[in-house]
Amino acid sequence: MKDKRIVVTGGLGFIGSNLVEELVEDNEVIIIDDISSGKLENIEHLKMENLNLIKRNITELDLKNIFEEVDYVFHEAALISVPESVLDPLTYNEVNVNGTLKVLIAAKDAGVKKVVFASSAAVYGDNESLPLSEDAPPRALSPYAVNKATGEMYCQVFTENYDLPTVSLRYFNVFGPRQDPNSAYAAVIPNFINAILKGERPVIYGDGEQSRDFIPVKQVVKANIQACQSNETGVFNIALGKSTTINQLWDTIKEFMGTDVEPVYMEPRPGDVRHSLADISRAKSFGFNPEPDFKGELGETVEWFASKFK
Repeated sequence: MKDKRIVVTGGLGFIGSNLVEELVEDNEVIIIDDISSGKLENIEHLKMENLNLIKRNITELDLKNIFEEVDYVFHEAALISVPESVLDPLTYNEVNVNGTLKVLIAAKDAGVKKVVFASSAAVYGDNESLPLSEDAPPRALSPYAVNKATGEMYCQVFTENYDLPTVSLRYFNVFGPRQDPNSAYAAVIPNFINAILKGERPVIYGDGEQSRDFIPVKQVVKANIQACQSNETGVFNIALGKSTTINQLWDTIKEFMGTDVEPVYMEPRPGDVRHSLADISRAKSFGFNPEPDFKGELGETVEWFASKFK
């Protein structure tokens, strides 16, 4: 993708900043971020002459004016804490549902070519029909999951009724550099790394044989751009399509960091899904066929966290 004008909402966050980093060398990028969870340090190393940062919440802005002459919008901005969404569903609805609706209306009115919406595997809830297909009915277990499922439906409606091409990408357990240990995505990885750096024993809830479909953030960025440039619309799983148990993950991180520390096993947390695995065959329609070096990219993540540890 080159010589385009692009908006990335939530562009200071974990996934958003990695996406901006990939786009900014050859495109003009506008970031909209209220810095509630994103960090300015995530973009300090980038080509700033191609960047324009708007430090506001998407619910407060005249988005149509901003979107004029924009080619594409990557909508990453969201409140992402599942527990907080349970405590404050109204605020989560305002930002995640009404905010997404505002983005779609503005994109339609401004003639944006395509909107890529960051959804989540949370919409599947405790569905145990593995691997999880996009055709599986949503089983939202939190207001956050309801927000994402609603956002997907709004995207579909705008594609069908207003001829605005949209893609909703259901991220599974994303990991990589710049990830916040408090992130909703695969926080187990930075938590393991930080525990070792601090000389602490990490906590594993349950027996550690629960599994997740982890995906490096580099692959998520690639999927966003591929989906955007394609003619495809609709909902797509973004994952590796492979399971890794928490015990396997711990053994790999322990090996990288050269420690013989043993984790503390505690009772499983209520509501935790036992296994998660994605069917990624539908995303192959726009060229998504990840074959990354999982162990190598996990090693890069360990190195990044170690470099930031003080």
